[in-house]
Amino acid sequence: MDGRDLVRSVRMIRAVGPAQGLRSVRSAWRARRADARALPGRGAERARVPGAALRAEPQPGGGVIHFARSSLRVRVAAGGAVFCGWDGAEPEPSYALAGACPEVDARAVLEPDTEGGWRVVSERVLVVVSRHGAVEVRTPGGAVLRRELPPRWWDRTGDEGADGRAGWAQGCGGSRWVQRSEVAADARFFGLGGRAHGPRLRDGAYRLWNTDPGGAFGPGDDPLSLTMPVQLVVADAGTHLVFHDNSWDGRVTLREGAEGAGSGHDRPGSCELRMDGGPLRYWVLAGSPARVLQVWTALTGAPALPPRWALGYQHARWGFGGETEVRRVVAGYQERELPLSAVHLDIDHYDRHRVFTVDRQRYPDLPGLARELRAGGVRLVSIVDPAVKAEPGDAVYEGGAAADTFVRDARGREVRGVVWPGESVYPDFTDARVRKWWGALYAERLAQGFAGFWHDMNEPVSFAAFGERTLPRSARHVLEGRGGDHREAHNIYGLAMARAGFEGLCELRPDERPFLFSRSGWAGMQRYGGTWSGDVATGWPGLRASLSLVLGLGLCGVPYSGPDIGGYSGVPCPELYLRWFQLGAYLPLFRTHSALGAGRREPWEYGSEVLGHARTALRERQRLLPYFETLGQLARLTGAPYVRPLWWSAPRDRALRDCEDAFLLGDALLVAPALAAGVTRRPVRLPRGRWYDTATGQAYDGPGQVWVEAPLSRIPVLARAGAVVPVAGADGGTELEVWAPVAGRGGSGLVVPDAGDGWERPTVERFTSRRSGGRVVVERRDGGAVGYPVRVRGLEGGVEG
Repeated sequence: MDGRDLVRSVRMIRAVGPAQGLRSVRSAWRARRADARALPGRGAERARVPGAALRAEPQPGGGVIHFARSSLRVRVAAGGAVFCGWDGAEPEPSYALAGACPEVDARAVLEPDTEGGWRVVSERVLVVVSRHGAVEVRTPGGAVLRRELPPRWWDRTGDEGADGRAGWAQGCGGSRWVQRSEVAADARFFGLGGRAHGPRLRDGAYRLWNTDPGGAFGPGDDPLSLTMPVQLVVADAGTHLVFHDNSWDGRVTLREGAEGAGSGHDRPGSCELRMDGGPLRYWVLAGSPARVLQVWTALTGAPALPPRWALGYQHARWGFGGETEVRRVVAGYQERELPLSAVHLDIDHYDRHRVFTVDRQRYPDLPGLARELRAGGVRLVSIVDPAVKAEPGDAVYEGGAAADTFVRDARGREVRGVVWPGESVYPDFTDARVRKWWGALYAERLAQGFAGFWHDMNEPVSFAAFGERTLPRSARHVLEGRGGDHREAHNIYGLAMARAGFEGLCELRPDERPFLFSRSGWAGMQRYGGTWSGDVATGWPGLRASLSLVLGLGLCGVPYSGPDIGGYSGVPCPELYLRWFQLGAYLPLFRTHSALGAGRREPWEYGSEVLGHARTALRERQRLLPYFETLGQLARLTGAPYVRPLWWSAPRDRALRDCEDAFLLGDALLVAPALAAGVTRRPVRLPRGRWYDTATGQAYDGPGQVWVEAPLSRIPVLARAGAVVPVAGADGGTELEVWAPVAGRGGSGLVVPDAGDGWERPTVERFTSRRSGGRVVVERRDGGAVGYPVRVRGLEGGVEG
């Protein structure tokens, strides 16, 4: 234990109390001893590179290139995604991929290249492999998007197979490896999961290890709860996404390039990925940002569609105290005519913090409370933690122990950690049998009246006074029958838990779409639900981090997310609370939340002025619900996130690539939040075209920067000329809000009518807008009647439809 561990121990004891603090010390010592006994030392290693190319075997979609000390499989999928696997690594088994591996592009051909290398030629992408193992992914026109230098492995001596390799096929973890890549000098990096500093990722190192920050976090903290080895790279030459399908601990070091560096030559951007083990395999997807996310969605699965009510405003707090307080809060919203969709109950509603239980003293009739709230249009959402109190008599523990569902150590004993209920055990969600057992437990939550579920502490967390706040790395996991340890299972633990909950809810309520969001996860988690920021620190930096997280996660394929409005850790001043609230009104998950003792989050707690402005934001969110429903359907169908960076449709606009303080909500709206104290006017970088201030109607023309008013009553929201936006009318039905198109350009929009909260496939309705003389004409693309009331904004005159 070093000095930092000692300080952390003291802080831990203060945070969780003396008893839990002492348990966390014992837990940390147990984990350290377990790993010392069960994990081999690094020992002697031998560095290896591929060596010279010897021969190639053409196969459908590409082929295998054999080098002196390794082999590389290159395969182009039918949608243009490129798979590369070294040392015999195949695309499957994979926790990220949805279903079977995609079909290969039968027209892709492996052929010799100049200078002794090989290339795979396909319609959408060109892959060039040098004779020493460098891999270039190029556009069909030949522009280089990414150049992977020959990788390097460090094999443990004695682990080699018959061919001298010690890769994934010889035990998944026999080799550490590093791969360095080069991208264009003008390229910008995005992604890597949930990162507080961004969304553009600056020069520096980013760890790939899901981590509970152990308290509130800010922009300087990394890693956080949800990391992914997914990079989106945007450059003039094109956009591409690279995904290294490896769940082991790793580190990505990024360095942006420079044009005209040194003696006038460009210095390319670079990426170095170091992994502690596991396969060296990756996918590269190229095209426009929209196409890249569409192919990524096809590869890893369509995002789960939240029920309609989950797109409304939701209120959470750790420390409601009981039914009386919940009723008081809900009544407060109703009395003030503030829309409210859901109330979230944190761990204090459990019986002694034990999962799948209820404190009967605080909540004597939880099902009755749920029915009462539901009658008023408010749902209950339950927190669900993975740790199970290791206590005889606890029904969940005894049932799980009897069914052998908990993670064990190398000696076959239950791995125990310390979380809120005390000493706890952890289900092994990498076992299909355990997922089914866990999923069935949600029947208890449904019987209590809960309509949605919030997975927390699932990195997974074990309080530790020193070392890592998680399970021992030597803890054993089933890993779908392959077997392995926590080094491989850690990052996919939250993903597998989300799968267990989602599949269980689908069985229990087959006619309803589950609502589930999770603090931790991995690539592909969008199949089961969304996520939220975790415990973001209260303060203006935390507000900025909130936007960074939502944008970055959307570019990794997770479209539904949002922050704890007001920050988790402290009491925001009225201005900060209001600006956070106004931002949240335009994000997919719109939820207030706070820690125990961090103050209330009801809008009326911050004074009459804040209450009035918060009411305006809430009502605007309600008015935009048809638009949010449409964006959710589009995310499911195409992978396009609700919240998009300004460069989404113009990735070659370098000024937009560097803009991080505004975003697009779908294609129609541009939102420019106030992210600092005292802001009443701010600059906004506009994409090309005409944009209308939705509050004043003033028109601005892009590209370029303009100044807009940002009074305390609202944040700037601009609408694209020609946009057709579905909104809620005064009678509760849907109407079309059309922003006047520029003469000769026209516009468009989509509407996906609400088909209920089941699985019915909706109809997508497409509309166009154009000017005809002094009027605006709105038409359905299929030629039918418009079918909705139409209101034109930004134009004096009439409308035809």
